[in-house]
Amino acid sequence: MILLLKNISLPLADFVLQVDVELAGQVTAIFGPSGAGKTSLLDLIAGLRRPQSALIQLEQRVLTDTALGLALPPRQRQIGYVPQDLALFPHLPVRKNLLYGCKPSAPRDGLFSYEHVAAVLEIGPLAGRGVTELSGGEKQRVALARALLTSPKLLLLDEPLAGLDAALKAKILPYLARVRDEFQVPMLYVSHDRQEIQALCDEVVELERGQILARTYEKA
Repeated sequence: MILLLKNISLPLADFVLQVDVELAGQVTAIFGPSGAGKTSLLDLIAGLRRPQSALIQLEQRVLTDTALGLALPPRQRQIGYVPQDLALFPHLPVRKNLLYGCKPSAPRDGLFSYEHVAAVLEIGPLAGRGVTELSGGEKQRVALARALLTSPKLLLLDEPLAGLDAALKAKILPYLARVRDEFQVPMLYVSHDRQEIQALCDEVVELERGQILARTYEKA
């Protein structure tokens, strides 16, 4: 993956988010304290917020270029996004939540088919249940599966293990590793937990008050 984030500028409440970086890792952590601008950066990449200025390019596709007045709608960006609140539909059963992410043109036997994604994340037996009947870990897996069913070129994960206790985190981490290895979709992984980052990520971009403080590599 080559993700170019150039001349990013977004005024926030207490500071201006300013980022200029090119990312090429398989799983890149966006690390920093609460309020550092991590979620705002994901929202810009997903097309959910309008920057003051930005050039955002994924591989050869320009997603945002304020100089040219270009901003692709979120649905055209080929990006899967799992926000902190998961954004599952509480009035729909699990299967309909998942099918909301499916592309009609996706081959049934493909890497991102419903059957394959459900098998990898072990959520097939949950299909008929209501979202409100799920545990926290089950909701995380359903939200991740729905994002994968969009056949994304990039996954954005905004603190996917936040709010889970240590025992549940230990159960969910292997699923995230499985997604990384099975689907080979590049990920931006927002977290302030070093243990999660060391388990999953190969590079870390440290953000504080909207500025990149450091960039390090977890794995040789």
